[in-house]
Amino acid sequence: QVHLVESGGGLVQPGGSLRLACKVSENIFNFNAMGWYRPVPGKERELVADINVGGKTNYADSVKGRFTISRDSAKNTVFLQMNHLKPEDTDLYSCFVRILQSYTWGQGTQVTVSS
Repeated sequence: QVHLVESGGGLVQPGGSLRLACKVSENIFNFNAMGWYRPVPGKERELVADINVGGKTNYADSVKGRFTISRDSAKNTVFLQMNHLKPEDTDLYSCFVRILQSYTWGQGTQVTVSS
């Protein structure tokens, strides 16, 4: 069974940056896609960003131009670089990997943006 371990969350001031990491216990190219979700009011969760096996990336409108998703296949790790953070970015960010419609989730890492 695949395991995901997130890191990199914390407290940051508005305008600051954080880099989240998600270490996967197996080869990331075994999966159709991987990325990050966060819960939002009125929805179960919002896709923040993902990257598919071919390297195509996708972002929520609310983070475009501020967040960048990337991967390091040698380390089986996906990253989320978060710049120009806003208080509304405060949330629990959960990493996932997907094969077809089957998802595996990490435990999440808390990001708090506050002065």
